[in-house]
Amino acid sequence: MNILILNGPNLNMLGIREPDIYGNKTYHDLEDTLKTFAQENNITVDIKQSNFEGVLIDLLHYAHDHFDAVILNAGALTHYSYSLYDAIKSITTPVVEVHLTTPENRDKFRHQSVIKEACIATFQGDGFNSYLDGLKYLIKEEV
Repeated sequence: MNILILNGPNLNMLGIREPDIYGNKTYHDLEDTLKTFAQENNITVDIKQSNFEGVLIDLLHYAHDHFDAVILNAGALTHYSYSLYDAIKSITTPVVEVHLTTPENRDKFRHQSVIKEACIATFQGDGFNSYLDGLKYLIKEEV
């Protein structure tokens, strides 16, 4: 199984940005966690991060012909990017939405995910484990 893991705006700032919310682990720590899980489970992951919506859309389009599934943490774009929703709907590659925190427990503007209905599942609120839960789901479902 070949999975693209896409991370949106500001996720590169993990460990620096609001450690009281996101903790002290860095983006590099996240990458290491995901690569270790992939190796232990005989899957391939390609991890990308961008602060630009268009780059994320281009990568979703690319995933259509090159990956079995996508894990997407769209960051704040989750709450208003209908372009990401359209990109997810335009591909046949299944997309799982993940979040480190529980958006519904945070700022009011974070309570709605406009991409959720385009995704096959959502995992949130468990830090790095949200990603691992998404990967386990994809492995179990053999997407």
